[in-house]
Amino acid sequence: MKYIGIIPARYASSRFPGKPLALLGGKTVIQRVYEQVENVLDDAFVATDDERIYNTVTAFGGKAVMTSPNHKSGTDRIEEAKEKIGGDFDVVVNIQGDEPFIQRSQIEAVCACFDDEDTQIATLGKPFTTEQDIKDLENPNSPKLVTDNRGYAMYFSRSVIPYLRGKDKQDWLGCFTFLKHIGLYAYRTQVLAEITKLPQSSLEIAESLEQLRWLQNGYRIKVGITDVETVGIDTPEDLQRAEQFLASKHM
Repeated sequence: MKYIGIIPARYASSRFPGKPLALLGGKTVIQRVYEQVENVLDDAFVATDDERIYNTVTAFGGKAVMTSPNHKSGTDRIEEAKEKIGGDFDVVVNIQGDEPFIQRSQIEAVCACFDDEDTQIATLGKPFTTEQDIKDLENPNSPKLVTDNRGYAMYFSRSVIPYLRGKDKQDWLGCFTFLKHIGLYAYRTQVLAEITKLPQSSLEIAESLEQLRWLQNGYRIKVGITDVETVGIDTPEDLQRAEQFLASKHM
């Protein structure tokens, strides 16, 4: 099977305008993401609606494609990019443009989900540990997920799922292996074309989680498991944390 990685990157951001071009350890964030991806998959592109990002990527030797500024989601941007790039790819991997520390093992784990021919979409989950605080589990900005016995997603939520009845909340992390959702996705190419035509669903609107649209329409999402913790960048404060993380890893 052939895999292509597409990294959606917008300049406009309510919490951190220009985030892809912010410097992290002397390189732009988008260059660090690209370098983590380019040698893992058969091909890799940045999909952007901004010429500054496009020019930055091509200047460091990366591949980029210009897309419409009117997309409502990164998934829509990826579908347009896939059509413009062409090629005979079986699976499209969506790597977030604000994940400069995405690891080879995580990308390989999501790709391995397609060894199961029933997999239409794949994503990642990371077990919460007993060393974490209950506040980490309850954080609505860190979606949780639950799977069936074959590793397919049953539901994603900003709430804690499942609820542990009869257990003191402070003991929850020691009583059940909760899964944090890691926003790395991969799609069979035909499935990607299909899901971008779907209207928003009621569950998606309720939780503001796009993947619920796919579940609610009957698509099967296989969940790979990772134990790697990364540092995503949503705000300037996150960039400071990322600098500290980078220094600690000597990357």
